[in-house]
Amino acid sequence: MNVNTMRWVDRWVGVPLCLLVSPFRWVTDRLRSAHTKKPDVSRTLFIELSEMGSAVIVDPAMRKLKQEGGGELYFAIFKKNYKSLRILQTVPDENIFRMNADNFIRLTLDIFRFMAWCRKKKISTVIDLELFSRFTALLSLFSGARTRVGFVNFHDEGLYRGQLMNRPVRYNPHVHIAVNFISLINKALDRYPLPYATTAVAAEEIVLARANVEESEIEAVRNKIRQLYPEWKNEAVVLLNANASDLLPQRRWPQSSFAEVGKKLLEQYPGMLIVATGAPAEKKYVQDVVDAIAHPRCVNSSGVFTFEELVPLYSISTCMLTNDSGPAHFASVTPLKVFVIFGPETPGLYLPIGGNAEPIYLGLPCSPCVSAANHRKTTCVERPCITGIPPQMVLDRMQRFLSTAL
Repeated sequence: MNVNTMRWVDRWVGVPLCLLVSPFRWVTDRLRSAHTKKPDVSRTLFIELSEMGSAVIVDPAMRKLKQEGGGELYFAIFKKNYKSLRILQTVPDENIFRMNADNFIRLTLDIFRFMAWCRKKKISTVIDLELFSRFTALLSLFSGARTRVGFVNFHDEGLYRGQLMNRPVRYNPHVHIAVNFISLINKALDRYPLPYATTAVAAEEIVLARANVEESEIEAVRNKIRQLYPEWKNEAVVLLNANASDLLPQRRWPQSSFAEVGKKLLEQYPGMLIVATGAPAEKKYVQDVVDAIAHPRCVNSSGVFTFEELVPLYSISTCMLTNDSGPAHFASVTPLKVFVIFGPETPGLYLPIGGNAEPIYLGLPCSPCVSAANHRKTTCVERPCITGIPPQMVLDRMQRFLSTAL
């Protein structure tokens, strides 16, 4: 299903269902003493279906629960996004439920499969990471877990999804999503009584682990770079990630702007190799950027590197320029310097947490125009928050870093 269809179903099907099952939730929670018994986090399921980047951002929170709560971790995610969990391998592969969302029938069948899987795994607690999705709230209830932790609007208006969370946490749109995720963990650990997350989150709690990269993996990536550009002799590699997912295409900086930055970098650093990255389906889009740069030291690697090879590629590269998208977060598990272009979303909430990301953001009065309050939907066509970022501004930032890195 496409994104708009999923939003439509979540609203027009999800809201009535949440309303209908809320009384059932009230009765069953009291029969099970869900409000009075301390949460059992021994077998905790995280639900984050649609965001590959969030599957990386939540990693410190999952490690905190495992360390302080001693629980076994489980995860439910859309099948197409599953590989993002394999980057740090915090959750064992056999504990990951991969849900198929290709069409409504497959999704419906997978809901029943999910319910059976949760009971087989004896899930005791569910932590819903999604921002006000009715679908994931219902999944939390259908899991059969006694404790369900998730975001609620509390005194805020709108965003109705029933009373399905029995350990609710008020979502704070003014702090980074990683802090909000840690607050969910603190709630599951019974650290504060009310929906307000009154337990402080220390900076060291949101430090992201580094991925383990084998030398054989790095050599395989180097060989593929040589296949793309046989003259490469281990010179500096700069990555351009010009695309962004269909979930929010407004995040895409213009192809012409990427091309202008690429051209000027190659003029200033003639030994540099620019590798334009992308998925197989993005090859045409990426090729347009490569054609506009029109330089032999700029190559299109769309579909060349597997998902598993992205982290080794990031590990040997000098820096990356990318839209606000999954690769910015995947790279945060490596030392790679990443320049991330923001527009309809804000780095205040979604800057990669690895410590090496630098946001490029105009901060117009209209930004951010997408949020949990509108389920991340915008109809802005002109996109001045993105198109208004001048290539020279980006180039200056990159040159400042490259002057010391090369």
